[in-house]
Amino acid sequence: MLKKIVSRQFFVLLCSLFLMFQTLQYSAFGAGKDVMSKESASEILKVIMPDVKVLSVEPAAVEGLWETAFESRGEKGIAYIDFAGKNVIFGNILNVATKTNLTKKKFDEINKIDVSLIPLKDSIVMGNSMAKHKVIVFDDPDCPYCAKLHQELKQVVEQRKDIAVYFKLFPLVQIHPKAYKKSQAIVCEKSNEKALALLEDVFAKKTIPEPSCETKIIDENIALAKKLGISSTPILILDDGRVVRGALKADDLIKAIDNK
Repeated sequence: MLKKIVSRQFFVLLCSLFLMFQTLQYSAFGAGKDVMSKESASEILKVIMPDVKVLSVEPAAVEGLWETAFESRGEKGIAYIDFAGKNVIFGNILNVATKTNLTKKKFDEINKIDVSLIPLKDSIVMGNSMAKHKVIVFDDPDCPYCAKLHQELKQVVEQRKDIAVYFKLFPLVQIHPKAYKKSQAIVCEKSNEKALALLEDVFAKKTIPEPSCETKIIDENIALAKKLGISSTPILILDDGRVVRGALKADDLIKAIDNK
């Protein structure tokens, strides 16, 4: 009888030790907060992205996952790592109750740009320069999506007098070799109205004059875009630093501005 009791106690002890080991093993990958370090997340993500730099790691809105903000090849993004450290998930987490894209919210946050770094004095302005909301647009004169966006922006400033658009001409010379001279010609115009009209002429596929001045504005815009991590057009920067890519519809842009 005593032998049976001892055997049972030994079995219980073994089970307890096994469960303790399993718990510790589980905890090492995220059962406790602040356990998944940036270094640990980096080791996991480097299997997929060798040049990855982990910016932050925090518990995701979904239990069992770490939300990892990272940078790779000049682009910032979000990945989810499970507590076991065996699976990486790229995708969106949607809150059904609030209909909120939680991944996009975090993505927008890590991609914000400090608008104070962008000088506005050499910009081409559409709308009232004293407007409350300022939208900065990095534009390429030969970019078809920029031309499409331009029409939407005209609707925005017509509908909302408290919104102004500031264009920074950023020619993508690798794919649009003629855009550099066109950009120079536009910023050489002495008045804002003429510069804006010339930009619209380019978008309308009209021939415009050669540059009438020597200017460093375009080179400065290119250098600024590189500094800010901007490599495509059109790129819109809202007044709180949020970055919007592509040709948005007027209504969608207004919603984005209003929903900070």
